[in-house]
Amino acid sequence: MKREFTAVFEKRGKWYVGYVEEIPGANTQGRTLKETRKNLKEALKLVLETNRSLTKKRSSGHEVVKEPIAV
Repeated sequence: MKREFTAVFEKRGKWYVGYVEEIPGANTQGRTLKETRKNLKEALKLVLETNRSLTKKRSSGHEVVKEPIAV
């Protein structure tokens, strides 16, 4: 399933800083905008994988309902 998020890129000195507006913790930096985009995609994937893993561990032994939500 493909989802879209909002990437924000800011030029700070010689570096670009990038983050995902909707996902706290998904942030990175790079020397070029291209590098920063690539790094941000990887950071976002890692944050989402980690959040899923943590949810699985926390909910072990509990009744859990998971469903899509749209806003």
